[in-house]
Amino acid sequence: MVEKRCPLQRDGVYRWFSELPSPQRVEFLCGLLDLCIPLELRFLGSCLEDLARKDYHSLRDSEIKANNPADLGSLTNLTDEVVRSKLLVSLALLGSEQREAAGVLYRTLTHIDSIIHNYGLQLNEGRTGDEFLLLFTMASNHPAFSFHQKQVLRQELTQIQSSLSGGGGGGGGGGGGHGGKSALPTCPACHKVTPRTEAPVSSVSNSLENALHTSAHSTEESLPKRTVGKHSKVSVEKIDLKGLSHTKNERNVECSFEVLWSDSSVTSVTKSSSEVTEFMSKVR
Repeated sequence: MVEKRCPLQRDGVYRWFSELPSPQRVEFLCGLLDLCIPLELRFLGSCLEDLARKDYHSLRDSEIKANNPADLGSLTNLTDEVVRSKLLVSLALLGSEQREAAGVLYRTLTHIDSIIHNYGLQLNEGRTGDEFLLLFTMASNHPAFSFHQKQVLRQELTQIQSSLSGGGGGGGGGGGGHGGKSALPTCPACHKVTPRTEAPVSSVSNSLENALHTSAHSTEESLPKRTVGKHSKVSVEKIDLKGLSHTKNERNVECSFEVLWSDSSVTSVTKSSSEVTEFMSKVR
């Protein structure tokens, strides 16, 4: 019966979703989650947990900073593209129960009006508008924020959307659509309408990837470089065990370590269990 009323074309929906800008992708996914029943949510949670585990080590340091109010407190200059990128990464990695960290982000984001007026920030310049849309879309849907905070952030999002569309701002409880959600482009696979004629927005739809790259690049530049020469001595600050893996010979185990040096550089090392045992015997 559903197919007769709305003959969904799965590939068409996938194509439509892949061309959405990041803010609308986030909004659409959150809307779908709101429609799921508890058991579906638990199943999806398991799938997401498995997928997220693959990037756990590469995002571990960023996740620690994203949930540390002290680190978030330094990200206040919204006119700086690097700061906005770090805020996007922080929102993506913020834990659902990190109320204090969310409060820090909330205070930063709600200063946007004064920043636009006092510093003349132009939302239509480059990726600025898209970054602010994504920031407020993520924040207004994030479970770490209280209901009141989400409402305020949603109002700010509405004003940004209005400014970008030439509406001149204005308050309001939502961005249009059901429950204050911002309206999404019509899906050609669901309705018989002419597909959007705009150019593909791949440069916008991966805003989070761009943010992660910008944030990581700025971090690398801020780290002291290891100098080459006779006097460039560095020492080991910390060694973390990252994982264990069995080789073909089940008796032998390979250990993966991450070494933090005194010059803030990081090295990944893999050693067999026998090599680790030999090393430990030498340092005792």
